[in-house]
Amino acid sequence: MALSIGRFRRRTFIIRPLERDDCDALAALHEESFARPWSDDEFAALIAQETVFGFAAVEEGRARAKPQGFVLARLAAGEAEILTIAVSRALRRRGLGYDLMDAVLRHLHAERAEALFLEVDETNIGAIALYRRLGFQQVGSRPDYYRDEAARRTSALIMRRGMHERQA
Repeated sequence: MALSIGRFRRRTFIIRPLERDDCDALAALHEESFARPWSDDEFAALIAQETVFGFAAVEEGRARAKPQGFVLARLAAGEAEILTIAVSRALRRRGLGYDLMDAVLRHLHAERAEALFLEVDETNIGAIALYRRLGFQQVGSRPDYYRDEAARRTSALIMRRGMHERQA
């Protein structure tokens, strides 16, 4: 996938499985997106779990490029959940989130999962639009679940996508 960055520069990204060596970069990306970011040790502990998997978006052609976006998910007993997803601020709204979620959906289809769940901040309009475009529907909410840097509380929307449903 080719992405236009700036006026003249184009960068292409590939989606690959997460690796243990990615944890520092994951923590840095997470810090850009969340008021309570996860540490590299927390990411390492999750990636080490047998039921957890994820994908990273890295610049093509750069052997050890740091991820510019990632998604982390868990699959157990036929149901999956997105644990977290983040894309570098500089590259948001350019399709990396879609590509990362598409990789998860393809993996879950191959694993014959039944459903995928996620929680999203009710104020994250871009993410909500992406998830709806991917066929997710709101099935509940968690009041006062998130807290931003100013200590304001917002609700989490609980969304679900059946793995046998077509994308919108």
